[in-house]
Amino acid sequence: MQIYKVGGAVRDRLLGKPVTDIDWVVVGATAEEMLAKGFRPVGADFPVFLHPKSGEEYALARTERKSGRGYGGFTFHASPEVTLEEDLIRRDLTINAMAEDDQQNLTDPYHGQRDLEDRILRHVSPAFAEDPLRVLRVARFAARYAELGFKVAPETLELMRQLSESGELEALTAERSWKEISRALMESQPQVFIQVLRDCGALKVLMPEVDALFGVPQPEVHHPEIDSGIHTLSVLEQAALHKQPLTVRWACLLHDLGKGLTPEEEWPRHIAHEHKGLKLIKAVNERFKAPKDCQELALLVGQYHTHGHRALELKASTLLELLQSFDVYRRPQRFEEFIVACEMDARGRKGLEQRSYPQADYLRGAASAARGVAVQPLLEKGLKGPELGEALKRERLKALKAYKESASS
Repeated sequence: MQIYKVGGAVRDRLLGKPVTDIDWVVVGATAEEMLAKGFRPVGADFPVFLHPKSGEEYALARTERKSGRGYGGFTFHASPEVTLEEDLIRRDLTINAMAEDDQQNLTDPYHGQRDLEDRILRHVSPAFAEDPLRVLRVARFAARYAELGFKVAPETLELMRQLSESGELEALTAERSWKEISRALMESQPQVFIQVLRDCGALKVLMPEVDALFGVPQPEVHHPEIDSGIHTLSVLEQAALHKQPLTVRWACLLHDLGKGLTPEEEWPRHIAHEHKGLKLIKAVNERFKAPKDCQELALLVGQYHTHGHRALELKASTLLELLQSFDVYRRPQRFEEFIVACEMDARGRKGLEQRSYPQADYLRGAASAARGVAVQPLLEKGLKGPELGEALKRERLKALKAYKESASS
């Protein structure tokens, strides 16, 4: 029995990055031997075991063969005869197909170390094209390592293109897709993930609503970058630079989908794109079964982001409607995320990345003014039910009018 550290742990050590998860491969062992040593079995598809003390995963060396469509369409064969090289060849990228023994001796049959040095994301073997999930994984690695100068090898991009055109991407489950998408959006350069998906034709399969934004112009006075797709990438880039959470990044990606529906004769204007985009945002949310908080914020940002930009001009009654839509009294955090999404939208424009956004503090002040209205005096007057609701609304409107006056003086 020989045990090797494999995959990401080896890759990240060689890159000088912190190693978080460690995967192990066991060569020359049977499942019975693992159980005898106290390992606990997990995984129905192939023999993976948890170490009795560390809890880390140890997998028996295995080969795989394509047997059906999609990510799960494989049969696996694990036996003591399977070599380390045979196990490594089934992996996605050369930089993930290296192994180390306990003396840190490197086994690198597919030249992963060379590709690390050359900053190349390259597939290990033609079998790469058998697993559609790898399209998303490679795009995610491109987003993670873009800051180090990594690029996808042209021949790997070509295989990704073939996969995108094969119909295999449609076989991915919403859960698997969302896991990769959400992880990619939280990388340091999530806009690279979207760009790579577009470069290989996967974006128009997975998110045609986002793909449709590229080539759609906007008024240059507000958008020096002009192209709606480029703007979306820039907004996503700003969200990552400002360390925003997943909810905000997802909303940033989807906020302008309505612009993809504008007839060409109306370009570069996009009248009512906020309202038109809601059905598209809803469709993307449902396609990937995004978490509820991501879905809700994306829809609210899509509908109201121009309200955010025009915050200082809004009437007190419109401000109140906006605050009510977000339920700022019970869910203040959601409104805060809306504000920062609007700010990322304003900064995601060529040459305007450092612009100030006074609307943010203005909206925070408005929310504070509305929340500051006390309910107790109205209860003491004997108001309840709809009467109480209306009285509360009137008092909040009064508070917002006073706030507007003080803010403009």
